[in-house]
Amino acid sequence: MPGSHRWKSWKAGRFPALIAAAALGLRPQAACADADADLLRELRQQMRQMQQQMNQIEQKIEQVERRKGIRPAVAASPEASAQTPAPGASPAGSAVSSPAATASAPAATGTASTAGASATTAAASAASAAPPSQLPPWLHGQPLTVASAGSSYMNISFDTIVDAGTSTDSHVHQLQLGDHDPDQRGFSLRNAELAVDGAVDPYFKAFANVVFKLDDGNETEVELEEAYGLSTSLPWNLQVKAGQYFAEFGRQNSVHPHAWAFVDEPLIMGRVLGGDGLRNVGARVSWLAPTPFYTELFLSIFNGEGGTAFSFRDSENTYGRRPVDRSIHAFSDLLFVPRIATSFDLTDTQTLVFGASGAFGPNDSGHHTDTEIYGTDLYWKWRPVRAQQGFPFVSSQTELMLRRYEAAEDLSAALPHQMLEDYGGYSQLLWGFRMNWVAGLRGEYVTANNRSFDVDERGHRTRISPNITWYPTEFSKLRLQYNYDHGQAFGDEHSVWLQAEFTLGAHGAHKF
Repeated sequence: MPGSHRWKSWKAGRFPALIAAAALGLRPQAACADADADLLRELRQQMRQMQQQMNQIEQKIEQVERRKGIRPAVAASPEASAQTPAPGASPAGSAVSSPAATASAPAATGTASTAGASATTAAASAASAAPPSQLPPWLHGQPLTVASAGSSYMNISFDTIVDAGTSTDSHVHQLQLGDHDPDQRGFSLRNAELAVDGAVDPYFKAFANVVFKLDDGNETEVELEEAYGLSTSLPWNLQVKAGQYFAEFGRQNSVHPHAWAFVDEPLIMGRVLGGDGLRNVGARVSWLAPTPFYTELFLSIFNGEGGTAFSFRDSENTYGRRPVDRSIHAFSDLLFVPRIATSFDLTDTQTLVFGASGAFGPNDSGHHTDTEIYGTDLYWKWRPVRAQQGFPFVSSQTELMLRRYEAAEDLSAALPHQMLEDYGGYSQLLWGFRMNWVAGLRGEYVTANNRSFDVDERGHRTRISPNITWYPTEFSKLRLQYNYDHGQAFGDEHSVWLQAEFTLGAHGAHKF
C-alpha cells in the first residue's frame, strides 16, 4: 500500500491517538466533532484505496485466466445477468459463471463468450435504463466518487457556510480581517467550497478546491484556493507537495473555514499573514523523524508574490512606500517557510502538541528590504478513555506571532527607513460538554511597537469571543458567537453572529 511505511511509523508511535486528539482541537479550527469526522473520512479513504487495489489485482487475475482459457472473456455482474437474460440465448448467468464447464469443453468457449457478451450488453442496457431507485444508494458517510479506474479515483464534496448577524459598527469589514469572515450586517456568504481529491496513481494524490464568495453587492467572487499534488511513496519518510497550497505555518493557517472553531479567523493572522492566509505557488518537502513520538519537519519554498503573500512581495501592502519591482532573479528572492511540529502523550487521556514556524522573504517596499515572521503554537487536549465519539473533551490552543517588516526610506512620501514590528496572539479553550455540543472561549491581543504609519491599521486591539456550537451530524453545524472588540482606533464594538454550515460528500482530512 502506498505510504504504508508512514502509517506504520505513526501506528508504532501511537500517532493515530495523537492525530485524533490533536485534530479534535483543530481544523479549524479545532472543533472536536470536526476533527473526528476528518479522521473518519481519512480512514475511509485509506480503506477505499485498499479495496481499489484489491480490485486491480482481481482484474489482473482475470486477464491471466482468460489468456489460459479457464475464464470466459466477459463476466457480467451476477445480479444483472440473473435479472436480464440475453434473448435467444441460454441464461447469461450460466454462460459466464461456469468456468469449470468452460474448461471441460474448450470447443464451447466461443459460444459461451458470445452468449456472455450478449448478456453483458443486455445487462448494461438494463442498468442504463434502470430508474434511480435501482441505483446503488449513496451512503452519506461515504465520499462522493465521480470517477475511478484501477488504483485511481476522484472524490468531490461541496461545503457552504452562511453567516447572519449584526454589529454596533456599521462598517463591519473594518473589524473582520479575514477574507472568509462575516463582513456586513444581515447575511453573508463568504465561503462555498467545491473540493476535489483523489489518488492519481500509486505514487501521487491530488487535491484542489475552488471557493465561491458573495461580496457586499451580491456579486460572485471565484478563486482557486488550493491545487496541489502530494507524493505517497517516497523512501525515508519523505513527502513532497507541489502546487498552490496553504503554508504549514502554525496551527490555523492551513485549516479551511469549515473546520474553524470560531466564526472568524484570529486577528494576529489577518494582521501579519493577511486576510487570505499565507499561501502561494511553490513546493514543500517534509520528513517524519524516526522518533518514538511524533516529530515532523517541513520546508516550503514559494514565489512569495501577491495578496496571498501579504507581508512579502505584495505591491498593495508597502505601508505608504511606493512599491518597487522585486521580480525573482535569484534563489534568495523566494519565500522560505520552515516548521517543526512534535507531539507527546502526557497521560492516557492528555496530549500535547508543540510547533514553531518561520517565514522569510523579500518585500516590495524597497530593493533590499525583507520581512521576517516568527510563530509558535501550543495545543493541549484532554479526553477520557471511555469517550464516546470524541465527547466529552477539553482542549486549549494558543498561537503567538511576531512580524518584522523592514520598510525602505521613501523621500517622496516623507517616510524614513523603519523596522515595523507587529505582534500578538490568541488563546482559545473548547469544551465538548455533551454529545455534539461544544462551548468555546477565545481571547486575542495584537499591537505594534512602531505605529508612526497608519495607526488605525496597526494600533492596539483586544477581542473576546465566547460561542457555542451544535453539530446535528458531522455534515452540518450551527454556531452562535458574540465578539467584544476594543481597538485603539474605534473604541468599543459588539457583534453577534449565527453561522450555519452544510456539507455534501466527505471533505479531505486536515492534518496538523
